[in-house]
Amino acid sequence: MNEIAGGSFIIEELDYHQVFIPEDFTEEQRMMSKMIEDYVAREIASQGEAAQKLNYDLTLQILKKAGDAGILGACLPEEYGGLGLDGVRFAILREKLNKGSFSITSAIAGQIGIGMLPIVFFGTAEQRKKYLPDLESGRKITSFALTEPSAGSDASSIKTIAKLSEDGKHYILNGSKVFVTNGGFADMFIIFAKINSTEFSAFIVERKTDGLVVGPEEHKMGLKASSTCSLAFEDMKVPVENLIGKPGKGHLIAFNVLNFGRLGVGAACLGNTKDALECSVKYANVRSQFDRKISSFPLIGKKLAEMNINTFILESMLYRTADLFDKGLKELDFRDPDLGNSSRKVIGEYMVECSIIKVFGSETLGFAADEGLQIHGGYGYMQEYQIEEIYRDARIKRIFEGTNEINRLFITSTVTKRLSKGQFDLQKAAEQISVKLEQAKLLQSAESTLEHETYLVAVSKQIFLSTLAQTLQKYAAELDQEQEICSDFADIVINIYAMESALLRTKKIIAQNGESKTQNAINMTKAYIHEAFDQITGFAREILCAARNADELTNQLSILNEFSRKLPVNILALKRQVAAKVIEAEKYIV
Repeated sequence: MNEIAGGSFIIEELDYHQVFIPEDFTEEQRMMSKMIEDYVAREIASQGEAAQKLNYDLTLQILKKAGDAGILGACLPEEYGGLGLDGVRFAILREKLNKGSFSITSAIAGQIGIGMLPIVFFGTAEQRKKYLPDLESGRKITSFALTEPSAGSDASSIKTIAKLSEDGKHYILNGSKVFVTNGGFADMFIIFAKINSTEFSAFIVERKTDGLVVGPEEHKMGLKASSTCSLAFEDMKVPVENLIGKPGKGHLIAFNVLNFGRLGVGAACLGNTKDALECSVKYANVRSQFDRKISSFPLIGKKLAEMNINTFILESMLYRTADLFDKGLKELDFRDPDLGNSSRKVIGEYMVECSIIKVFGSETLGFAADEGLQIHGGYGYMQEYQIEEIYRDARIKRIFEGTNEINRLFITSTVTKRLSKGQFDLQKAAEQISVKLEQAKLLQSAESTLEHETYLVAVSKQIFLSTLAQTLQKYAAELDQEQEICSDFADIVINIYAMESALLRTKKIIAQNGESKTQNAINMTKAYIHEAFDQITGFAREILCAARNADELTNQLSILNEFSRKLPVNILALKRQVAAKVIEAEKYIV
């Protein structure tokens, strides 16, 4: 598979051979998926209500068994007892751990994700040798501590200070952290502080360290079985050898690990979303009103269809993105003293795609949880029904690993920065607009399957590039101050990646199985692309109205209207067909 530059989907047209889809899973990946599903059923689901409540002993027992099963080390380098770094395996792991909606699995997620990855990618050989075997086995538990009472999305404003001791053997830390997952029982913490109040840095801090105080458990809306505590440091002495990376480079560690974590959040949302759909359709098939199963009512069917379609889109984007990491991850040399810099390049390459996955995944889950509860009616508000827990637990996903607002601003700023560095050729891409316009004028019919949808994806990219070029003429480097516009641009980019991921996956499935066996995927792809295209033109219109003056606006909107022309599609009919498939299968179905 060719190496694909991060964010290049905005300006390039890819062939379906260039993307990885769930239907491409190897036998090893399918076996791993089944193994994790069996582990969740055997060790967690079997606990019943106990798995829905915070219980340190039970959580530690589950973590130890996850270590024994090889789950905690599944994505570690082979040198440290793992199966090797693998983006697809990581995504499968996070998805399947969240298939069952047990918040106790957040302890495992904290361990294998942002708790362990700073040491894996940025730690010294000595740190990896000292800590990873115990973390991989579940003998020790780690946690990630970045957020502070006054520093959330703006992580660079942390107040925790580190000073080198007079003998040069320790860093002395003073400050505090909040919202620390696994904080109640973690044996060690990845803590961020500023050396001499300026150099943002990362440290490994063991629980037994003098001066470390772990606060009481927070009482949360959801994730009831997970541990969340605050930390306080008073003249806490941390050995100098526990500094991760170099002084002042902690921001690279935090931001890149969080970037990979966003992929994990999206995968977790996929597992939860499939649960929300499955329990909702099963309920709809047994609940009767007006002498009919409520699944037979078109409005209920529409909800189920949209949940299934959005799940298909998220799944397509997730595994496409996860696979992009694999080539770079496999080339990392853990004997290289400059491993941290190599890791940063690998993890940071697909930061736009990971933010897209995080935003789309968390909002897809939020939609599915809300619609699922609505399908359940009053019973959905009762704790005995699974959808109630899914609904409560879903809300935090839009805040984890950077709020969705921050991620939207990040998507647009990253794209514009790459444009300014010449990584994307905006002018060349924009010059193709006139060609696309001519095609639009000639467009009368779509002769082959998904031909028109392929065209809409290509035109969507042109709309983005044209609108961005017009907007940069006015705002230039000040665009990041126009947050509403930046958010609109991010939504266009998100929709483009979603549309294209579904399109390429469906084309690949058609090539593998034939069109007759792919009709449901075709219907979902058509419905999503046509609705997303309308959203894109709406966002572009809003941006142009804000960015151009009255004289220029008429001409620009006229061009946009030319772009917006498309063949009509009966989306309601497509969704009814999808709904029928879901109702029959009583679960997510491709």
